[in-house]
Amino acid sequence: MKRVLAGTTVGVELSVDGTPVAIAVESRVSLADALRDELGMTSVRVGCEQGVCGTCTVLLDGRSQRSCLTLAVQADGAEITTVAGLAATLDDLRSALSRHFAVQCGFCAAGLLVTAAEWLATDPNPDEAAVRSMLSGNVCRCSGYNGMVHAILEVAQARSADRWAANGPTEA
Repeated sequence: MKRVLAGTTVGVELSVDGTPVAIAVESRVSLADALRDELGMTSVRVGCEQGVCGTCTVLLDGRSQRSCLTLAVQADGAEITTVAGLAATLDDLRSALSRHFAVQCGFCAAGLLVTAAEWLATDPNPDEAAVRSMLSGNVCRCSGYNGMVHAILEVAQARSADRWAANGPTEA
């Protein structure tokens, strides 16, 4: 990581949703603000700016990260994946969330989708308690969490059935 004095402008190189970009930002600018203001990526939402609500979640080198708590300079050289970059892999999850009336205003949806996508990749057969625990890092103020839980469990079960149909039974 570069050592940078506060208040200086720094060049930052990132790969965002598979596209290499170079931006110049002040050293104090968050990754969320850099993505939104410098690159126009409005799918990255900013809610609490304290890392509590989860709306700004992106994947940083494949791991979920609150972009409001990460300085853009800290992400220099990293691969950033936003909800837009995951769009092709989220159709089943988006449909399930809609069917279960799990997102109403949609403000929390981007961070929720990124978090759930990463989480389902690492825990493809969760139980309800595990889903509720995962959701504890995402704040939704309008739809509640039951619909989200049911949608995520539905997707996990469908994906598991698809894997079984494609590969046959596997050992645990």
